[in-house]
Amino acid sequence: MGMKKLLIIGWVWPEPNSSAAGSRMLQLIEFFKLQNYDITFACTAQRTEHMADLTQSDINCADIKLNCSSFDIFIDELQPDVVMFDRFMMEEQFGWRVSETCPQALRILDTEDLFCLRNARHDAYKKNQLMTNADLLASDMAKREIAAIFRCDLTLMISPVEIALLKDLFNVDANLLHYLPFVFNDVQRQLNNPTYSQRQGFISIGNFRHPPNWDCVLWLKQQIWPLIRKQLPTAEMLICGAYPPPKATDLNDPKSGFLVKGWVDDAVGAMQSARVCLAPLRFGAGIKGKLAEAMLCGTPSVTTDIGIEGMETQLAWPGIVANDAQTIADAAVELYQQAESWQTASDLGSANAEELFEQVKHFEILSNRMDELLTNLEQHRQDNFIGAMLNHHHHKSTKYMSQWIEVKNKLLS
Repeated sequence: MGMKKLLIIGWVWPEPNSSAAGSRMLQLIEFFKLQNYDITFACTAQRTEHMADLTQSDINCADIKLNCSSFDIFIDELQPDVVMFDRFMMEEQFGWRVSETCPQALRILDTEDLFCLRNARHDAYKKNQLMTNADLLASDMAKREIAAIFRCDLTLMISPVEIALLKDLFNVDANLLHYLPFVFNDVQRQLNNPTYSQRQGFISIGNFRHPPNWDCVLWLKQQIWPLIRKQLPTAEMLICGAYPPPKATDLNDPKSGFLVKGWVDDAVGAMQSARVCLAPLRFGAGIKGKLAEAMLCGTPSVTTDIGIEGMETQLAWPGIVANDAQTIADAAVELYQQAESWQTASDLGSANAEELFEQVKHFEILSNRMDELLTNLEQHRQDNFIGAMLNHHHHKSTKYMSQWIEVKNKLLS
């Protein structure tokens, strides 16, 4: 029997040094490599200078087009056993083509985080309101995203909070969902981290193209950092992240110790050298790569209720949770100045990471789940009538719309 084939349809080419989503994709690729899959990564987006060199890992790379029957030829020749959609937009575009050409392929959706939840929280924040379940139920994006979840055989969820939301609010069957957080191997979870006295300064890190991260930087600059600096007049705040726009680099102010560095080649090294990680997030979803990295690096963090969502264990948080500027500032100063509090939080980081992100455990559970699905796929789909219904109607409408766009494009060219 030959190697099983996996096709990943990517929203973007993975950039592990730019975003947690990029790192997550490489973790998924590692899982499938360990399961002995022959992997093809296909994407409609332009390739970038920061994308991972997938060919070094023996991954086949393919450029594909939207609304083009060339994809049908491509997937018919490939005949994958499993197709994984990177976020629901890719399932919307290509799900009907996969279903039509390779009906027996197991269809997996990786959400990264729930787009509809993040967007609803962002909209509520802009209106200075708290998001409600009614906001989610009225969301067009929620209707699209939840429909994609029903249409797929399995959806990988990074946060247990979001799994509960899908089950309780949207009545998604638990059999369609699988919990898979970030995963790290033994080497990644057992770093030789610097001590309290070997570290200096604060750090905040995150891709600037991600709205929650940009809001975080603004809140730090405008309200939180001045309160910290008042108590620690020589401290420095390092702002790191990919794709900083001019409006971000314009915030750089060495005089006040607010340093906007932007891109860093070694995010782990930067996190290890900082004494405290600040992540005052006011909206967002999923779990936060920067806070997972802080745990691995033994760097205590100060974050919000949004920040810790989906990452709580029976242990205490490895730092301090606060939700207003003054309390965040006071917590940051406490961790920075008090070596004993810092050490307690640093030790909790390693303990929490061990419980949350242990790779072997999560990979084994997912492997067993996939084996079960591949063996009983027909029955699994029969049990998902809503998914079958949505596939029937969505595929018909999307197919004809896509064919119309393709003909229109040919006429225009």
